[in-house]
Amino acid sequence: MDTIANMLTSIRNAQAVKKETVSVPYSKIKMEIANLLLKENFIKGAEHKGKKSNKVISINLKYSDDGQPAINGLKRISKPSKRVYVPVSGVRMVKSGYGSQILTTPKGILTSKEARREKVGGEVICEVW
Repeated sequence: MDTIANMLTSIRNAQAVKKETVSVPYSKIKMEIANLLLKENFIKGAEHKGKKSNKVISINLKYSDDGQPAINGLKRISKPSKRVYVPVSGVRMVKSGYGSQILTTPKGILTSKEARREKVGGEVICEVW
């Protein structure tokens, strides 16, 4: 079972019905992805709640004034069945710079802009635009 894909699908489905918040089970990598989405201005906020085995990440979704979601698309790239790795030259812009790739690198989980600046490649987790 792919927990990151489940998180992305939960966000996609919550935005389709205009929910304000969505909760997903906690893990360190999902929290890092949520923090990157917050830093890139795709969501309003992300915080983990609960203790021990009941930890969840509460993600506050962001919408424009006319009700359009800030995230137009989420796409899982590297899957458990097919891992996708790119060198620094393969890190690309998404939707002409309006979106970004999220990568796991030796320097941590980074966006495509940060990975190019750090001159490091890695596994492409997903694309967000």
